[in-house]
Amino acid sequence: MNEHLTLTVNGRDHVVEAPVTTPLLDVLRNHLGLTGARYGCGLEQCGACMVLVDGDTAYSCSREAGTLEGRFIVTVEGLATDGALHPLQQAFLDEQAGQCGYCLSGMLIAAKALLDRNPSPSRAEIVAALDPNLCRCGAHPRILRAVSRAAGMLRGEVCNGY
Repeated sequence: MNEHLTLTVNGRDHVVEAPVTTPLLDVLRNHLGLTGARYGCGLEQCGACMVLVDGDTAYSCSREAGTLEGRFIVTVEGLATDGALHPLQQAFLDEQAGQCGYCLSGMLIAAKALLDRNPSPSRAEIVAALDPNLCRCGAHPRILRAVSRAAGMLRGEVCNGY
């Protein structure tokens, strides 16, 4: 049975008509047109569907939309503000951190959560934060450099990554 759900996504309230058990990923992609989070495994094993919920990473493939009313959800689309890329997005471009790009939205979300908690992470901390996200292309060295570069950019430093 469909219900009216009010979800706060990327700073805006959205009313969606869907069963409360609908996965958040389905609501984001099919009801709100936010396709940055991707369906990978559906089992919380790949990170392609990752979003932020109240600042913490969450797998949108398994979170029921009905449990998220009153929570603040951020997707990869919500990282950019006023048409300007977030420093993480810019750093990923600068480091050419994407290859096929399927994992990148989850990587960006995980990196955002890390940098919000720790603006000066070590390489080991970056690796640990990104560990839940699978990348089969072999772009990990560039991704690590991009997160390091973004941390420096957010601190106002010139940073060339690791």
